[in-house]
Amino acid sequence: MKRKEFLRLATVASFAPGMFLTACQDDKKKQAATAGQKTYTCPMHPQIIQDKPGSCPICGMDLVIFDKSSKDAAIILGESQIALANITTMTVGSGLLSNSKRLNGRLAVNPDQTAVVSSRAAGRIQVLYVKETGVAVLKGQPLYKIYSEQLSALQQEYLLAHAQVQQFPADARFIAIEKAARQKLRLYDQSEEDIQGLAAMQKQDPFITYRAPMNGTVSELSVTEGQYVSEGSAVLRLEDYSSLWVEADIYPAEAAGIRTGQKVQVQVAGWEDKPQQIRIDFITPAIQSGSQLMQVRGTIPNPANRWQPGLQANIILQTSDMINAMTLPVDAVIRDAKGTHVWIETKPGTFQARMVLIGMQNADLVEIKEGIAKNEKVVVTGAYLLYSEYVLKKGSDPMALHQHE
Repeated sequence: MKRKEFLRLATVASFAPGMFLTACQDDKKKQAATAGQKTYTCPMHPQIIQDKPGSCPICGMDLVIFDKSSKDAAIILGESQIALANITTMTVGSGLLSNSKRLNGRLAVNPDQTAVVSSRAAGRIQVLYVKETGVAVLKGQPLYKIYSEQLSALQQEYLLAHAQVQQFPADARFIAIEKAARQKLRLYDQSEEDIQGLAAMQKQDPFITYRAPMNGTVSELSVTEGQYVSEGSAVLRLEDYSSLWVEADIYPAEAAGIRTGQKVQVQVAGWEDKPQQIRIDFITPAIQSGSQLMQVRGTIPNPANRWQPGLQANIILQTSDMINAMTLPVDAVIRDAKGTHVWIETKPGTFQARMVLIGMQNADLVEIKEGIAKNEKVVVTGAYLLYSEYVLKKGSDPMALHQHE
């Protein structure tokens, strides 16, 4: 029995080296096959991974090749790629930050600088000097001329009263009649110069020329040349845009945190880099009809009429005191299921994701409490494109290797 056992062990020992060599060769073949095998993933859904081309079962996008063995957390881009992706950086520093609320608003015409020009007398529009809306006019500029038989009768009445005063200068009754006739002409928008000219010429003029009462723009024209109008009929509307109202909607629960006279900032669409400071002039005491909103209102200067009524404008309402903190633009911080992170430019063209801890934030800025140091360069535009490029090239979440402790 011992002899048989010895022979069996000897036989196994003689074959063992060959079996070991064969196993090693098989492992090398498997590794070579694995090394030559390509791995594919979805740019939008990196959890989709397979070893052959195809489409993403979630979004239908074509799968792309990635290197699943890469452990490098950085991504390198060329100058043309950086320019194409509009990637810009800023050096981190401290600044003032306060918590604020953004109220959606708009610019509106200031009614205090609006005038409706109406006809003081019934008659026919003889000449219309301004025939279209959008025309800018100056104070005192002729707007229209109207023919009025009623004015002609009042002028004749004044001329008779004036002649009586000239003939009987000491008669108080004639003086009173002339004064009343003069007052009637003034009510028909006849100036003192017009009345003096009428007395000098001794001839009535049935035409009244109405002039602009203020500088402004014709926003509405209600008549045409040759049209008959009645006394008090609106002829045109003038609006002065040198200052505008800023109106913003608020919920009733928010009104308690706003007061008349409070200073706020206004950002007009297209001029976000030039915020204007105004005061809250009025808070509507009632909810608007058909909504559950109230309104706040202020007045903003409009030099050179660079803004037009109807433009969107946001009111930035400060809700806390200013603090000195390390801040970044809101778009520089990427948020996902693992937390918040930013992209740091470690050297020209090389970018690396870094987990950060954020604090207070408003509509524009966010406080960075931990994760980056002063004077580091942080990507402020194009951060999401870097995130997508990393997933496309690496096939994994850029924060997989950088978890915040």
